[in-house]
Amino acid sequence: MAEKTTIVLFSGDLDKAIAAFIIANGAAAYDHEVTIFFTFWGLNTLRKDEVVKTRKGPLEKAFGWMMPRGARKLGLSKMNFGGLGPQMIKHVMKKHNALSLPQLIELAQEQGVKLVACTMTMDLLGLQKEELIDGLEYAGVAAYLGDAVDAKVNLFI
Repeated sequence: MAEKTTIVLFSGDLDKAIAAFIIANGAAAYDHEVTIFFTFWGLNTLRKDEVVKTRKGPLEKAFGWMMPRGARKLGLSKMNFGGLGPQMIKHVMKKHNALSLPQLIELAQEQGVKLVACTMTMDLLGLQKEELIDGLEYAGVAAYLGDAVDAKVNLFI
């Protein structure tokens, strides 16, 4: 039976999302079954870069407008400096041949990491499936707990 690792990605910060995907990809490389459960601001990591036309009320439209649109638009948890910080981190990562967050997400999908969008949070924030990247699963906390109960590694980021 394979080892299991689960990660709750609650944060919408670039540095924390990168860390979550580095850990997930590392665990998957060691043949762990890996689940990342995206909730609240972590869901912004999964948003498509482009605007997707959907029917929403004014509050849901406001949330969509205020939240970053996808992995390329996330800010840093520290030293964001109005968007300059993420550009600096991306430059340093490229200089050291480190994978970008979009590349880490793609690698995780290739390795079979289960990416689960929290449906309750999607409802609260007015996010719809069409606004998120392809290849996701959609579930509530019970599904995450089903994976976490058998995991030896459970992380909350």
